[in-house]
Amino acid sequence: MLKTYESGIAPDGNPFHCVTLGTNEGMQVTLMDWGATWLSCQLPLTSGEKREVLLGCPTPAEYINQVAYLGATVGRYANRIANASLSHNGQTWQLAANQGAHQLHGGAGGFNTCRWEFVEHSTLSVLFRLRSSEGDQGYPGNLVAEVRYTLTEDNQVVIEYHATVDKPCPVGLTNHAYFHLDGANSDVRQQRLQIYAAQYLPVDSEGIPSAPLADVEHTGMDFRQPKTIAQDFLRDRDQQRMKGYDHGFLLYPTCRDGENPAAQLWSADGKVLLKVFTSAPALQLYTGNFLAGTPARQGGEYLNYSGVALESEFLPDSPNHPEWPQPDCWLKPGTAYQSVTRYQLIAL
Repeated sequence: MLKTYESGIAPDGNPFHCVTLGTNEGMQVTLMDWGATWLSCQLPLTSGEKREVLLGCPTPAEYINQVAYLGATVGRYANRIANASLSHNGQTWQLAANQGAHQLHGGAGGFNTCRWEFVEHSTLSVLFRLRSSEGDQGYPGNLVAEVRYTLTEDNQVVIEYHATVDKPCPVGLTNHAYFHLDGANSDVRQQRLQIYAAQYLPVDSEGIPSAPLADVEHTGMDFRQPKTIAQDFLRDRDQQRMKGYDHGFLLYPTCRDGENPAAQLWSADGKVLLKVFTSAPALQLYTGNFLAGTPARQGGEYLNYSGVALESEFLPDSPNHPEWPQPDCWLKPGTAYQSVTRYQLIAL
């Protein structure tokens, strides 16, 4: 049954508005209009109990003070843009820097900090809309973004992104959910992960691309076969620079059709499997290397490595790297940005 409610006061002086979607089989997903945020995901297990598989804060108000982007929709451009600078067709734009000299996830005033409009909702779906004016965080043009969350009867959370612009602008939206399939505030690195990618993007200690795409073979970045996240943790210099995994993986072209999985994640206790399907060209693997201090749903605070994010997106700093083998991230007037990601949760 659909339930809407208000809890706490947001920075704009109005209450947070939340909605819960639910299936006949008992799966429940809760979403919030502030940041079009995915707050909760409760999966019925074969034993009959429900397991919360998403990291989250105790109350909507506490999402404002955390900097981990828990469950938020991020944009205009997800991930990092080097030196917070864009150049395109002879023009240059200086963006709002919020991670040293660089921009991360659209800037300090990115989409995760905005009130999205509730356009429509039902028991299984909700549509959010956001209007971003020219110059917002330094970006060119006016943009209209929409995000639709749909919960299916086979326990898929389908996230559909749509955006239009009136001037050329890079657009890349994603959701920053952190999963912990064992449902506990514990180390996530004992869970098993598979990513269908043969190349990853090396980065420096600030997460900025530092070399061309590299092969995963013979490195700790190789997740082509399932393995625990812990198995090769910090094995590579790339990981050591970021205190863990925080890297973009270029997916196999066959994975970008949205029908073949891009990644799979298994709980350590073997009771839950997450399958990720996406039309995006890349997946950012982030192992919560800097989660410590984030308010935890169960009370207290999360520790580092308490959750894993699998963000469907373009490779980081793509606006400045047209040579990379992926679709152009610069959206033009008269065309639409469209991307779909499905998170399917299976009780084993």
